[in-house]
Amino acid sequence: MNYSREIERSIDYIEEHLRENLTAEEIAAQVGYSLYHFCRMFSQCREIPVMEYVRSRRLSLAAVELFGGRRITDIALEYGFETPGGFAKAFRKAFGYSPSQYAARMDGYLRDRSVYQIGDYIWEPVMVSKPAFKVAGYGIETNVEAGSYTQDVASFWYYYDGDNLEDKMYAKLNPPKHGEVGLCIPADDGGNAVYLLGVIVEDFSLVAEDMVTAVVPAAQYAVFTTPPVDNSDEENPDTFAQVVKSTWQYIFEEWFPESGYVHDEGKLNFEYYDERCHARVDTVMEIYVPVVERRGK
Repeated sequence: MNYSREIERSIDYIEEHLRENLTAEEIAAQVGYSLYHFCRMFSQCREIPVMEYVRSRRLSLAAVELFGGRRITDIALEYGFETPGGFAKAFRKAFGYSPSQYAARMDGYLRDRSVYQIGDYIWEPVMVSKPAFKVAGYGIETNVEAGSYTQDVASFWYYYDGDNLEDKMYAKLNPPKHGEVGLCIPADDGGNAVYLLGVIVEDFSLVAEDMVTAVVPAAQYAVFTTPPVDNSDEENPDTFAQVVKSTWQYIFEEWFPESGYVHDEGKLNFEYYDERCHARVDTVMEIYVPVVERRGK
């Protein structure tokens, strides 16, 4: 059964009450399910327990608040943490820095990009193994030859000046989880690559005739998070896309030669855009690159 509508209703309720003393029981009641059934449903669809999701969203919004010069104690209390110490511990676990360290690091990077090179900012990637999954969405034609597109069309959708593809595919596909996948696939005629902007779906039953689909095979990935960008600044709309492209370049020109891995060219790279991309002062996205361990010479 597809619980997308119930999940979206619960998430809307969470977003409206993040600064309040939310409980799983209260959220479950809003969508008319028992606590047990709702928690099981939410974990299956979002791949995270509901209260962990609430905490994650609170930390995400608190991170943005740090740039406003407010006291950490005030932010902690506003977002439901009983003590500044508890907030700091949870924040460090989520972001790798204390709140004050995070604010200083991000502010310095966002204020003066010359302070860091991409490689200076990016930590070692997270290694994850993912099973195969299905993607459906819209294909954007490119002028890049199939097989040579690793960096050339990174974040290609960001320059697309056509229909609002994001809203169209969410309305038609009703995916169980929010988050856009961007990946390149060879064109059927063997010509230029097609950039697929899509969402992860359980099957292709809702796919319209004008959509494109892909099955991303199981793989081990090196997952890179891009340096933060102030994507709330409408005067510099291309900054985010440029950082995404620079991160791709860093991965293949600097990280791979120094790492113990090689690119698994039989699998698919993809970009992943979630709620951290929505007009934030610390906008980031993730790049998934399939890898295999380098064999000894």
